[in-house]
Amino acid sequence: MQHTESQWPMYVSLKKIEKQVGRWTSVQWEVDQMLPATHAAPEGARLVLLELHKDERGSYRINIDMDNAMLYIVCDENLEGDWIPAAISADQNVAAGCLEGDTPVLNIPMPQAIACWIEAFITRHGEVEIRAHRRQKHVNRRKNEGPSTNHLAGNS
Repeated sequence: MQHTESQWPMYVSLKKIEKQVGRWTSVQWEVDQMLPATHAAPEGARLVLLELHKDERGSYRINIDMDNAMLYIVCDENLEGDWIPAAISADQNVAAGCLEGDTPVLNIPMPQAIACWIEAFITRHGEVEIRAHRRQKHVNRRKNEGPSTNHLAGNS
């Protein structure tokens, strides 16, 4: 199965790692393998889609411009507590949203081939202006108070 302009199917397999922490056993999950679907499926791997969306181009740009660009494997959890790969994203906001909703997410370094593919996607569809969102202090307009009205205090 070949990738397209906006979709790249991957085989993803996870492995369960049990670690002894003091008297307790801790379970962690790691990505075992991630291969393009043009390869034979490794044993136990699931076919998962890495899909790019035009409205996430700004996040992709930030990610691939970092020294340590990442891919995020979003997982489902079955009744036995096993993690199952469900989606792959290059958008850290998608990963953060999943984590806030208690959806398991694993991250791995982004392969260079995928970074080039994402770069081509951004180039094809155009760069997006990236803005830093700042939390603004509350302004009480009825009482004429707040940071945007401080200049009025000296003119009274």
